[in-house]
Amino acid sequence: MIHFLSALFQLLGQALWLLPIGVLGMFRWAMWLAKRIPALFYRPIENDYNTTATIVTPVYNEDPVLFRRALDSWIANGPERIIAVVDVTDTSSMEIARSYPQVDVIPIDIPGKRPALAVGVDATTTDIVVLVDSDVIWEPDVLKKLKMPFANPKIGGVGTRQHMYPSDGIKPTLWERLADIYLDIRYSDEVPATTRWGMAVSCLSGRTAAYRTHLLQNLREPFLNETFNGHPCMSGDDKRYTSLILQNGYRTWNQLNACVYSTFNPKFRGFVKQRIRWSRNSFRSDLRALWQGWVWRYPYLAIMLIDKTIAPFTLLIGPIVLFVAIILGNWKLVLILLAWWLISRAIKIWPHLRRRPADWLILPVFLAITYYMSLVKAYALFTINEHKWLTRAVAMVDGKAARVSEASQ
Repeated sequence: MIHFLSALFQLLGQALWLLPIGVLGMFRWAMWLAKRIPALFYRPIENDYNTTATIVTPVYNEDPVLFRRALDSWIANGPERIIAVVDVTDTSSMEIARSYPQVDVIPIDIPGKRPALAVGVDATTTDIVVLVDSDVIWEPDVLKKLKMPFANPKIGGVGTRQHMYPSDGIKPTLWERLADIYLDIRYSDEVPATTRWGMAVSCLSGRTAAYRTHLLQNLREPFLNETFNGHPCMSGDDKRYTSLILQNGYRTWNQLNACVYSTFNPKFRGFVKQRIRWSRNSFRSDLRALWQGWVWRYPYLAIMLIDKTIAPFTLLIGPIVLFVAIILGNWKLVLILLAWWLISRAIKIWPHLRRRPADWLILPVFLAITYYMSLVKAYALFTINEHKWLTRAVAMVDGKAARVSEASQ
């Protein structure tokens, strides 16, 4: 009897250790299913709708080969006009853009992406303006597919499906492959789900997004003069435009059959810096939307924003339990946790693994990076008032965007 009670208490002790991570795991799977199920019912809009469109691209120190490749792909899509707003310090890109008769070049001496976008939007006279990063390569039918959702007058902005393009044009690095996994996660679950339920995507990525021109022109002031906690915002332009569109009662849509290709930072340091910047932008925009309350007009989106805000921190409970299990020498629990994490991550990124089977080999690395990114997001939240581009020599100085030395970045 004493032996039985001792074994029972030991079992209960282990159960208490597993209870937090078990409850948390059930919650995380419930939230994943809340995205995955509606995503299965997503279908892109297909019709014969057509209208006029201008491509606007802000250009700053772009790789010449990549910039030419991008320009050629946009021209092949047949827009009415292409406007390249080029930083005056980037004489190489200026020369390349001017060598194309289809491209109108607007030099700009104000640093930062937002002023360049605003200048390009102001110069647009077509019904639709498509904002494109200068390193993004389009498939031949992207523009045609981007126009289709605008047949619905309630839709104010339309996004694309993005894929990673190797920075050397040949073979991606480990960090580029990890970036590709994160893209597939977003475009397999969150984006199609928020598109399908409520037509309210929280961020139409700035790599390629189309808008009704008059909307962006009318939103010029709140776009350029965004602040958070009294600090002017520099990056996060795509998130800002999307939020303003939704805030003003329009819907946002993603055409996942319109595929574009973009480069990502190929090194670990750049990979992390990008995610710090993106996380800060997301926290600022999402917390403001929840505080202001307008996002509750889109209930499903509001729930997703709350989940995105708390998810990085709840995820840290798993490594804490693992660390305690190691300290206590409970190697059976350690092995169970590691095995389950690998299996569960494989299930959640299955669309990517099916597309890129070779990435099964980096699944353990992705698992480790997932938990590391939780720490990165925590750092981003605690430094939310810092406004630096991090991967470009531009930062907010005395409330204004300014060029800074690489050392200060």
